[in-house]
Amino acid sequence: MPLTRRKLLHYASALSAASVGGCSEDASSSEGSGTDGGSTGPEPSSSSSGAPMTSTAVDESSSSTGFDDGLPEYEWEGEPGPQTLFSHGVASGDPLADAVILWTRVTTEEAGALQAFFEVAVDPDFEMRVAAEYIETSPERDHTIKLDLQNLSPGTTYYYRFYTQGRVSPIGRTRTAPADGVERMRIAFCSCSNYSGGYFHVYRRIAERADLDLVLHLGDYIYEYAPSPADVRQAEPPNEILSLDDYRTRYATYRTDLDLQEMHRQHPVVAVWDDHESANDSYEDGAQNHDPEFEGDWNDRKAAAQQAYAEWMPIREGMPGLIYRALPFSDLVQLVMLDTRLAGRDLQADGTDDPEVLDDPERQMLGMEQEAWVMEQLASTDAQWVLVGQQVIMAEVLIGENPINPDQWDGYRTARQRFYDMAEMVDNMVVLTGDIHSSWAFDLARDPQGDYDPETGAGSVGVEFVTPAVTSAGFPTNAANAALISNPHLHWAELTQRGYVVLDIDTIRIEASWWWVEDVENPAGDEERFASAWVLEDATRHLVEATEPTEPPADPPPLAP
Repeated sequence: MPLTRRKLLHYASALSAASVGGCSEDASSSEGSGTDGGSTGPEPSSSSSGAPMTSTAVDESSSSTGFDDGLPEYEWEGEPGPQTLFSHGVASGDPLADAVILWTRVTTEEAGALQAFFEVAVDPDFEMRVAAEYIETSPERDHTIKLDLQNLSPGTTYYYRFYTQGRVSPIGRTRTAPADGVERMRIAFCSCSNYSGGYFHVYRRIAERADLDLVLHLGDYIYEYAPSPADVRQAEPPNEILSLDDYRTRYATYRTDLDLQEMHRQHPVVAVWDDHESANDSYEDGAQNHDPEFEGDWNDRKAAAQQAYAEWMPIREGMPGLIYRALPFSDLVQLVMLDTRLAGRDLQADGTDDPEVLDDPERQMLGMEQEAWVMEQLASTDAQWVLVGQQVIMAEVLIGENPINPDQWDGYRTARQRFYDMAEMVDNMVVLTGDIHSSWAFDLARDPQGDYDPETGAGSVGVEFVTPAVTSAGFPTNAANAALISNPHLHWAELTQRGYVVLDIDTIRIEASWWWVEDVENPAGDEERFASAWVLEDATRHLVEATEPTEPPADPPPLAP
């Protein structure tokens, strides 16, 4: 049912006037959540192929709604600027019950500051606006704009757009977190989107799902590698990215992809980085793909990567360089986003299966500060479901008797046991993982080869769902059977397909359904198919298979036009 002007008065009464915290260069400087309920890491102490989407001229040089809502309206005198001013689209992210981050970039070569304007409404025709304001952006933040829009209503869909130089951006659609008492949510999650590896069909399929409340991106949003003759598409710049300008240019290439733009335009995104946003197999003090002798100081490169990520991704920021944070979604879901890469990880134990190394209690995956923060989040939440978004497989994965990858939590076994201790503080722990370009469903068993019971889940502290890649290559063949034989807590795996996962969450269970796309190297290969579904019932800590995915809710809020 369309909203009437009487409904608008109701919204105006509920919202007062929405306020914006942090514009342009100041947008990333608000510590903590900026609103009640959200939590970041420690406070400071005393980011279908084709041509870029173009914008259109503003009708009658105004954003007039046709009646006086008391908010400013955009005005422009003179000829409109280039049609390419919003070539990188719009985005939103990190929603809270009363706030959300809005993002865009003015695509320009101008050297100075630029004036822009934004407006937000509860309808896609912008007849019922709740916020509008003039803002500025400048080269210091690569002409990106990031707003923390506050004083919103919970569980509400909003539409937003930006203006500059007489041009208007595409319309974005976002949604705030629900209030307590909500009984159902739908979340998609994905990772590993290598532009050079193929087309972003996964993003298009996610964008088309009007039923989603949220999208999680679990890292490897960009890749740092130099172009290769085997690439399906060529990313700029034509070299391995090292400097701030390099990282900014690589993000700019990705954000011209229309499928990526459409996912951001239709859904709020909560994102964390993995290694390729900086360099392959990174850790706090270095990376496998960084040679200080030829590529400079690691801390300089890491700082450049972190700054570009903060500029280009619609995330709510705390201390510079720290992205771990918690977002509450009513009393149904607490979302805890970790950094298993740069915040405290020690050097990987490559080339060894020595228990004295792998079980060394001094070896850190999260770092002591982040571990303490996680414990605080788990001890204080009353949410029914705790979702932990992170980067590398947490469950033990052996082939025979040896870990397959010490870059995963298998290389930090004592740190994993400490996390499992914390997981037992809550009834329903669900770990969401990317990185490995394949599909997996685990019980998180403390001792999979010992006292764990695969029939009942006894010995498990929670479950883990792993998403396949958006484009990045999986394994050459599906060798999942070998993994299933060696790992009784692994219920299902498939190693070759690309796709994403949808979580359907209600008060009695979480269902994860895997969806695969056909051919990421073919621009037209965007058909998707259901692959598998697994269910965690309340307080069981154990997965059971579902025969088909749950139907989405009827009549979701309309997608942005």
